[in-house]
Amino acid sequence: MEKTLVEEYRGGTLECVHSGHICGVSILGAVKYAVGDVESLTYLRSSGKPFQAIPVIRHGADRKFGLSDKETAIMIGSHRAETFHVEALESMLTKIGVGEEALVCHPTYPLSVPASEAMLRAQKPKRSIYHNCSGKHLGILALCKTMGYPTEGYFEPDHPAQIEIVDTLAYLSECPREHIHLGTDGCGFPVFAIPLKHLATAFMKLACPEVIEDLEFRAAVIRITALMNKHYEMIAGSDRICSSLLMDSNIVAKGGAKGVYCFGLKKEKLGFALKVMDGSEEEWPIITASILEQIGYSNQETIDRMYQLTPTDITNDNRKIIGMNKAVFTLETV
Repeated sequence: MEKTLVEEYRGGTLECVHSGHICGVSILGAVKYAVGDVESLTYLRSSGKPFQAIPVIRHGADRKFGLSDKETAIMIGSHRAETFHVEALESMLTKIGVGEEALVCHPTYPLSVPASEAMLRAQKPKRSIYHNCSGKHLGILALCKTMGYPTEGYFEPDHPAQIEIVDTLAYLSECPREHIHLGTDGCGFPVFAIPLKHLATAFMKLACPEVIEDLEFRAAVIRITALMNKHYEMIAGSDRICSSLLMDSNIVAKGGAKGVYCFGLKKEKLGFALKVMDGSEEEWPIITASILEQIGYSNQETIDRMYQLTPTDITNDNRKIIGMNKAVFTLETV
């Protein structure tokens, strides 16, 4: 049963309630913290991008095509097509040797409002590389060319690259492959649904690669998470929760559409996954801040950045305080 996570008040009156589930897993693989149902079946959406990038790194596709660290990092990102994102993506097209028409993701304008407005003012057309998933797609195309897989249909569930991605997720999440539900994501890729506790387990392993027995997988995870922290700006963009959390080298974090957010803590050896059931993302920072506060997280600067993204005070267009956000859940120790 889902539990209330955040309440929004306007003029002292409750206006909105955001319910959902939270699971925290220890390095032993056991559920340590719970709110709601830790078995809740959850689509990873873009929180799955670190796992989709693992085969690319395992097989050395980044090295084969001479991708820079920033270019490799954007394969894991949900970028906003800011200038520095587009520069990396255009360089990847050249290095990998594919045309933009090879991308299945639909042409669009940047998610960054300033970047999108600049494109419209300049009367520039929509492009596939502006799609926030284009880095992931270029990574898989690089994998295909490295492994000799066909680039045609690289997004189909029965393509060898996609089969390897599902196997990767099953291994790291400890969710049997036959229990992973498949759907189709907005960008055209397969998307996976697994119980929330398995998603938290997978993020625990991103933060604690020492528990990964397969040395190739471990090495790939170490490289991927190092790049996420080193080039946090490539994982999301300016004033986004993923980039703000990844500024903290102790945290590995990635969110996805429709309310799913995940992070792992290296020093504390924990993995967390949460799902806001109404699909809202605005509550992620305040929920994350509350989780960190409740477990006694030591880096106050990280918590403060979360409250800067979603302040407890709600302001109107004139910047007048007219209400409040309030995290109301309590982590239950299991």
